[in-house]
Amino acid sequence: NRALLFRSLRLASFLGRLVQKKMASSSAPKWSIEPSLAANRTSNPIRAIVDQMKIAPNPDKEVIKLSIGDPTVFGNLPPSPVMEEAVTDALRSGRFNGYPHSCGYAESRDAVAKYCSRENAVLTAEDVIIASGCSGALELAIPALANEGDNILIPNPGFSLYKTICDSHGIVPRPYTLLADRDWEADLSHMESLIDDRTRAVLINNPSNPCGSVYTSDHLKAIIALCERHQLPIISDEIYAEMTFGGVDFVPIASLSKNVPVLAVGGLAKRFMVPGWRVGWVLVHDRDGKLEGIRGALLALSTLVLGANSIAQAALPRVLADTPQEYYDKTMATLRENAEFCYERLGRIRGLKPIRPQGAMYIMTYVDVSILHDIRDDRDFSEKLFSEESVFVLPGQCFGMASFFRIVFCPPLPQLEIALDRIRSFCERHSNAA
Repeated sequence: NRALLFRSLRLASFLGRLVQKKMASSSAPKWSIEPSLAANRTSNPIRAIVDQMKIAPNPDKEVIKLSIGDPTVFGNLPPSPVMEEAVTDALRSGRFNGYPHSCGYAESRDAVAKYCSRENAVLTAEDVIIASGCSGALELAIPALANEGDNILIPNPGFSLYKTICDSHGIVPRPYTLLADRDWEADLSHMESLIDDRTRAVLINNPSNPCGSVYTSDHLKAIIALCERHQLPIISDEIYAEMTFGGVDFVPIASLSKNVPVLAVGGLAKRFMVPGWRVGWVLVHDRDGKLEGIRGALLALSTLVLGANSIAQAALPRVLADTPQEYYDKTMATLRENAEFCYERLGRIRGLKPIRPQGAMYIMTYVDVSILHDIRDDRDFSEKLFSEESVFVLPGQCFGMASFFRIVFCPPLPQLEIALDRIRSFCERHSNAA
């Protein structure tokens, strides 16, 4: 009996502790850790669409990705040996292992100023902020000009990051139409109709991603005149500066502006074929002090990152001064040949209508769903093309432009030829009878 009593007491003690523990856990405050408002409203339109395209490629055909705007993917567009030597020497010197100034090394800023200056738009080192890639430069320029609830006009179709940055900061992106039948010029009437008392800037992208278009001087002057009427600064995304062909020249908009201040953004990623080096810049073109407060804002925002890659920006003076013209010429000859090849081949395919590119690395093509009878829209076209032919293109919806798709024409011609043959076969299978 004593043993039974002892076991009963132990069981009662155990049950008592269990009840106390349960009561304590039920009365303890529950943790509630929620993501921030900025995180919740940050979304990349390309990722939002592509991640929902849960499709597998044709297992019998090698995947060809004409979707990624990274010129290094296929290995046929390497950087100049001068660039590799400059980075190697900067690394081996041991002088650039510490933190650079948040705006960049003085020598690097001076080199960018010299490289980007034009006769009517001269820059000094004080006008340059080195950023972590051109996307980092945009992340400085946009919130430097606009507060939460303000709005900025952005191109449509346009690079998806403009909307992503605006959304993250609570800035309202207002897309203005680009006209496909006018080589993707901005619809200035539509642009002007979007302006109100909370508009803080007009953003342009020249040359354009995703359109491959290049603005004429006359069109740039018309944009400047519009902005001057409304006293709005311009943010000019010029990451594809000088990447033009077909007799078309790149003109920096700041070189045409007398009164309208311009924040131009650029970097090494595209022309120099090194997007992974993460070196970009903001150029402050301000003839008469209209952006004096914005200079301080850019400096303050640059301290959030504490400088771009130290080794890569240390190499900038040599990269910008010593890269031979032959390197640029060879790169652009490749892109020009690829662009013409894609335009000509796509133009032969019933149900497709390409818009001839003039620069950058992209071509936009219209999909006529009245001819491609079982294709609902550009997204359906892209999904079925990948599923049947293992060719990956981005639907125009990623850039705000339904009924089009974008091709990156960086791959070597033999791969482009295979991809375009597959696109032709795909369209023939899905076409109505002529």
